[in-house]
Amino acid sequence: MPKGSPELTEARREEIINACEELYKTKSFKEITLKDIGNVTSFTRTSIYNYFQTKEEIFLALLKREYELWIDSLKETMKRVDTMTKDEFAAMLAHSLEERAQLLKIMSMNHYDMETGSRQEHLKDFKVAYGESIRTVMTCLHQYFPDMTVEEKQDFIYTFFPFMFGIYPYAYVTEKQRTAMEEAGVNYVFMSIYEITYNCVRKLLGGRK
Repeated sequence: MPKGSPELTEARREEIINACEELYKTKSFKEITLKDIGNVTSFTRTSIYNYFQTKEEIFLALLKREYELWIDSLKETMKRVDTMTKDEFAAMLAHSLEERAQLLKIMSMNHYDMETGSRQEHLKDFKVAYGESIRTVMTCLHQYFPDMTVEEKQDFIYTFFPFMFGIYPYAYVTEKQRTAMEEAGVNYVFMSIYEITYNCVRKLLGGRK
């Protein structure tokens, strides 16, 4: 554990996470190294090991932060809006993920590597945020669709959360992938994060008003 105030420790953790986030805009998960991350922080590269032992732990912390931002957005909406139709709810949830494209990108590409490459305490911290995201969406369902049964709400959760892992790869296709599908004769319909999410949520809610 690094010496210093809790505020300094948290500030340095955030600086490391921010450096990783910035590098992720132009490099892939596999390309980014601890050396790369250390080179864009204000302290020595070896100091990173006082906070994170692997790049997987840093990415997991970034993913945790993305979940927390998504949770905050959903909770703020619940405070502002008392009721929603199924169309409004589908649109709200779709917009909330459209604004968190990085959340979807990280979880779809590197989730298994991040979890297996992180120490137990880091994995536990992440799972706290992940669990809170599930509870928050469940609370949304309680508020906006009080007539849903427990089983219906559980079905929604256990369909929607696994579905989230596949949103980004379908919404963001490289030119190489696009060309390959055209050459293979794949009649692929390109859709945005919003469109994909809205259609899924709307179908999960069925005939509900």
